[in-house]
Amino acid sequence: MFAIFLTEAMDPFYEICSSFPTIIFTILLIFCVFYWVLAVLGLVDIEILDFDVPDSLDTSGLTDDLSNLNVMSGLLLRLGLNGVPFTIVITALALIGWMLSFTVVYFTNPFIPGTLLEFLVGIPIFIGTLYVSAMVTAAIIKPLRPIFQSANQEVQKTILGQVAVVRTGRVDKNFGEAKVEDGGAGLIVKVRSYKDEEFKRGDKVVLLEHVTAENVYKVISENDFTG
Repeated sequence: MFAIFLTEAMDPFYEICSSFPTIIFTILLIFCVFYWVLAVLGLVDIEILDFDVPDSLDTSGLTDDLSNLNVMSGLLLRLGLNGVPFTIVITALALIGWMLSFTVVYFTNPFIPGTLLEFLVGIPIFIGTLYVSAMVTAAIIKPLRPIFQSANQEVQKTILGQVAVVRTGRVDKNFGEAKVEDGGAGLIVKVRSYKDEEFKRGDKVVLLEHVTAENVYKVISENDFTG
């Protein structure tokens, strides 16, 4: 069944995927797929790419401190790409952008002679595709915002003090995830060690404190908590 991907009939498909501007979305989509595979395996945080986006737009200080990603946060908020994990936003952008770019390039390339001209035409195609993708993504995630907000608030109230099992290769002051049993599929939360301890996969920890600014839980070992 997969032999068709090695036939000459697939050459136009690969050519478009690797041509500008579709190749930008192709690379981004491959990165997203690779990231989600690692996240499922517990090798990276599910929200490792997330950063704080304000609830209201205040452009007065967007350029004061680029290290805090204020410009990016303001742009995401202006486009309506806030309120859900950034990994979901970037994945949706990559997928929608790839489909739109592939379609546009597929129908326009036969009428554009020369590689240089294809590149020049590809610039407005990329900008237009990126903008439309952002608008479509914003429309898709809009009904999801209340779900994530209410879920986060409810989780914060109910799981503090509960025991969680480390699911990543390690948990320290800068990295880690743990799974909290909730009677169902379980909840996966970002955790950080309270002290300088380092935990490994399978260790049991207790959620002591929720740090709202970073959306992480400070944890200590179950033995320290009970002893």
